[in-house]
Amino acid sequence: MKHAAAASTSGTAHQVSDTTLRGFVGYHMKRAFNAVQADLSRTLAPFELRMLTYTALVLIVDNPGLRQSQLADAMDMERPNLVVLLDELEARALITRDRVPTDRRAYALHATLAGTQLCKQAVGAVTAHEKRLLAGIDDDTRAALIATLRQIETGHAKEESA
Repeated sequence: MKHAAAASTSGTAHQVSDTTLRGFVGYHMKRAFNAVQADLSRTLAPFELRMLTYTALVLIVDNPGLRQSQLADAMDMERPNLVVLLDELEARALITRDRVPTDRRAYALHATLAGTQLCKQAVGAVTAHEKRLLAGIDDDTRAALIATLRQIETGHAKEESA
């Protein structure tokens, strides 16, 4: 079992036991997420995208005309925080925001040609990132992992709505 090194008050390093934490699924999920996020950040850096801007761009490319409120819901983000992401994508000419004719308060989101092309390249890089990251995991285990994570996600959503 791996233990993190930490400095003691005397300045010498000693091992910190995380044995208790290793008994919790959430702790393993967080550690795994940290590894995925670090590698994903490196993967997206050449495209000048972060995880959130990448996610927003993919959702906009895959759902032309998506409304800002729908995107906020899909990303589980507060609308004001989403606006900052959209401003960034729009400033880079990767998306457009167009007023919805039937609802002047709403905006429909569309990817530009540059946004669609960048998205395609980034998705290719992220696909390679996942392939690298999951190289030692067989297809059945990967499918079981995804099913388990979905179960946790949907179970959490049911608790929140109850």
